[in-house]
Amino acid sequence: MEQDSARRSVAMLALCSALLFMAAPASLASTAPVEDGLLSNGDFESAPVGGFAKSASVADGASSVPDWTINGTVELISAGQHQGGMILIVPQGDHAVRLGNDASIGQVVQVEKGSEYAITFSAARTCAQLEALNVSMLGGVSQTVDLQTLYNIEGWDAYALAFQATDEEAHIQFMNPGMEDDPTCGPILDNVAVKKLFTPDKPKDNVVINGDFEEGPWMFPNTSFGVLLPTNLDEQTSALPGWMIESNRAVRYVDSDEYKVPQGKRAIELLSGKEGIISQMVETTPQKEYSLTFTLGSAGDSCQPPMAVMAFAGDQAQNFHYSPMGNATSQSANVTFTARAERTRVAFYSVYYNTRSDDHSSLCGPVIDDIRVWGLNAAAGLKASIGLVLGIVAVVGIVLF
Repeated sequence: MEQDSARRSVAMLALCSALLFMAAPASLASTAPVEDGLLSNGDFESAPVGGFAKSASVADGASSVPDWTINGTVELISAGQHQGGMILIVPQGDHAVRLGNDASIGQVVQVEKGSEYAITFSAARTCAQLEALNVSMLGGVSQTVDLQTLYNIEGWDAYALAFQATDEEAHIQFMNPGMEDDPTCGPILDNVAVKKLFTPDKPKDNVVINGDFEEGPWMFPNTSFGVLLPTNLDEQTSALPGWMIESNRAVRYVDSDEYKVPQGKRAIELLSGKEGIISQMVETTPQKEYSLTFTLGSAGDSCQPPMAVMAFAGDQAQNFHYSPMGNATSQSANVTFTARAERTRVAFYSVYYNTRSDDHSSLCGPVIDDIRVWGLNAAAGLKASIGLVLGIVAVVGIVLF
């Protein structure tokens, strides 16, 4: 009996050891999803094997740019580096990468399947006017960002795009789709960060999602240029949850650290006139009367007047000029409309093309915030109906008289 008991104990121990061994690889393989902020070596400040070169170094092989996989001609550049008579722009820090013709650089990150993420990155062009960056999340979306328009005098801008994770890994890749005659041309990439997005619940008595713009992409601290949101026609996968950027120019996502924000921490600055439209489809009840309200302000970035916003709500459109009273830096605006369908479009764009008074090449515009749409109550509707009836009666009485 003792021998049988001993054998059973040994067998049980062996079974437990086998189970632990089988579980070990899975445990070791599991990796926590990426945290909000810079990707690993997302600022390209980690030195490659042998250190940084004094001049542009052509990356060759997967390990030449730590934590990134490259394809084609990718150069590590340094701040202040010259190319002919031109100084190469490094958006932040001391180093960045430049992508040659048809070259790409990518990184695999762990994500939560089904969740939405925003990718923020800084980009600049070099010597070609029509340079662009194609940003793809394999298994997700692919979008080309046009770098032709510069929104500030520094020569670079920060952008944000969004994707939904279709697996537990996302391969984020940046590619130069251009084929320039001069192989030393090509866009510069720096400061690649990620942030998991959450779609806020609809607040009480407001059918607008994320109307205060508090949920959005990662923003780098101490950056005075905000984050540009380029064209995105899918409100379901947007770096600004709930909203679409309809036009061919970007709008700017700003925060209160560097800009004047009417309410809360973040807001939207409208750029490029009708070429920078932000919109949302909201749920409404047909034939019901609604009120669209929002706050209109100035970002405090020396934007030259006049500034005005065109607001759309269903079949109503109204122009609001920025003209605050006294020491106020913002003002309220209101549009009343009757819904014609179960979904109604609300949209905004800047009436004018504005630039800064201290920098005529930097685009700017009015700021919008705290957007609300709610149905007018029955009492208000009854009051309006009574007023209409009394008005008709008065007119009829005058005619008869």
